[in-house]
Amino acid sequence: MDLRKLFVVNLKKFRKEEGLSQEALAECCNASPNHIGQIEMGRRFPSIEMLERIAAALKVEPYRLFKDESGVEGDENRETRDFLANLPDRIRRKLKKQLLEAISADIDQTLQP
Repeated sequence: MDLRKLFVVNLKKFRKEEGLSQEALAECCNASPNHIGQIEMGRRFPSIEMLERIAAALKVEPYRLFKDESGVEGDENRETRDFLANLPDRIRRKLKKQLLEAISADIDQTLQP
């Protein structure tokens, strides 16, 4: 698939998953709804700065806007993502912090002589 088309498909997918309208996404990105609409129709392509703002608003890493994820996400991953998405932000942040601390501790332990 063409990279621009893949970007548009992922942009729409992630925007809908976040429950954002084009207008809401535009507001989050400090852009006009018309600009976001033009991007989603493939008539314009965003700058790097706009890509970063879009990714932040959609709560995804920027590279995921260009990654072909069709068919690679199993039901278990989807269930986990949906579960996490429905957690309150405060709990999600706490869980993320705990996971990062655990991963860091595992890395430190593995690297010790």
